[in-house]
Amino acid sequence: MSKMDFEEMWGKALKSTEIIRARVKALSMMGETQVPYVFLSESSINLGDTVVRRGEVLVAKPALFIPPNNPQFEGFEFDNEEDDFDETSFINFLIVRGISIPSLRYDNKTSSLDVYEGKLSAAIKHYERTLQRQEDVRTGLLAGPEDCWQFSILIFICSQIIKNADQDIQRLLDEYHKKNK
Repeated sequence: MSKMDFEEMWGKALKSTEIIRARVKALSMMGETQVPYVFLSESSINLGDTVVRRGEVLVAKPALFIPPNNPQFEGFEFDNEEDDFDETSFINFLIVRGISIPSLRYDNKTSSLDVYEGKLSAAIKHYERTLQRQEDVRTGLLAGPEDCWQFSILIFICSQIIKNADQDIQRLLDEYHKKNK
């Protein structure tokens, strides 16, 4: 991570993250959900090119019961001794600001980090067409700042959780009514 603090990174990600193509398939409310993504950002090294981060976040119930507002993050590279950033500091940062993320385990696995030779706008069009052509309803496409990709991916994951909330509540009500007939 750069020398920016959580506040700057969070603000930058909120301002600049764009969810271009949300995942159509709902997240599982009972089990694990694999949420593949393609994250695009303007390269800070090769100006005019785009960094392409492909990965997947596994959203799952933790193995142990954990208290509310205590999510577990793995693979987000929050731990950086020279900047005094770590997962606990990040969770405290969110709590102090009244940001509540469900107490689940979020395990990010970056599968590839590539460069698209072209501007961000061209990369967005290319990956949008590719996902459309493949009829991929599982993979999200998003763009954001290269130096705070973790925050952009968490914003994307949280947007998917919120998007599913109505469906999850309806499923719970349906299950309750089936059991109590």
